[in-house]
Amino acid sequence: MQSVAQQIAALKKQKNAIILAHNYTLPEVQDLADFVGDSLSLSKKAAATDADIIVFCGVSFMGETAKILSPGKKVLLPEPEAKCAMAAMCSAEQIRQVRAKYPDAAVVGYVNTAAETKTEVDYCCTSANALNVVNAVPNDQIIFVPDSNLGRYVREKSGKDVILWSGFCPVHQCVTLRQVQELRAAHPDAEVVAHPECRLEVLEMASFVGSTEAILNYCIASDRKEFIVLTEWGMGHRLEKACPGKKFYFTNQSLCMTMKMISPESVLECLEKETGEIVLDRDVQEKAYVPVKRMTDILG
Repeated sequence: MQSVAQQIAALKKQKNAIILAHNYTLPEVQDLADFVGDSLSLSKKAAATDADIIVFCGVSFMGETAKILSPGKKVLLPEPEAKCAMAAMCSAEQIRQVRAKYPDAAVVGYVNTAAETKTEVDYCCTSANALNVVNAVPNDQIIFVPDSNLGRYVREKSGKDVILWSGFCPVHQCVTLRQVQELRAAHPDAEVVAHPECRLEVLEMASFVGSTEAILNYCIASDRKEFIVLTEWGMGHRLEKACPGKKFYFTNQSLCMTMKMISPESVLECLEKETGEIVLDRDVQEKAYVPVKRMTDILG
């Protein structure tokens, strides 16, 4: 009898499918994937392939982003009910209401938003390029949605008038100064690296702040052997594979249960039955693409 991984491999070949896995998914899911990474880079890699089907092991907004960049491909979610709590904190209607209060402001939307929300955004950004995007926007005033922590970090670094939303990532929001201090006491030789979705006072404890990909590259290049990593613990699997011999420590609270909903079995069922398809209205898809394209134009 074939294993789950063997069945998935056979179906991928039969259906010309690829599997994408976000850094925060379970290790056994990451090991099934053709590409592992952050949400936007995965969507861009998938768009560059000739695959007919994309199975996105991540939360719903990630599948929507993949569909926006690959409108001609079928995008499937193994767990359609895996939804990002932060993305749910900002709707298109809420942005319209805030625009009325700040008519001269540009709206910069983190890619961690639903497709419909993106239709009301002027520019998209990622955690890796948020500062560059905000600096490049000609408006003096910026409404940054939905992550208040990333927005506050960008405001501190850019010096611009950045109006903060009240959203946050529950995983990164739960990282506290006390937890970091306890980890530093337990691992005095470890360097602290952090994702900018953490609170500002936590980021000030880190010697390096960056996206998951930036953290990965930093740890690979560093001569240090131990790291306290302030992001979701699923990232540890990728770090350990890329950095043999190095050690990585996470807080006990750094766990996204939504990402952990996805299993090899749900990937198999999704690919076998082609369930969990992302379907977007053409109007939403086209409008949501505009701020993503503006972001890529800024970055060249």
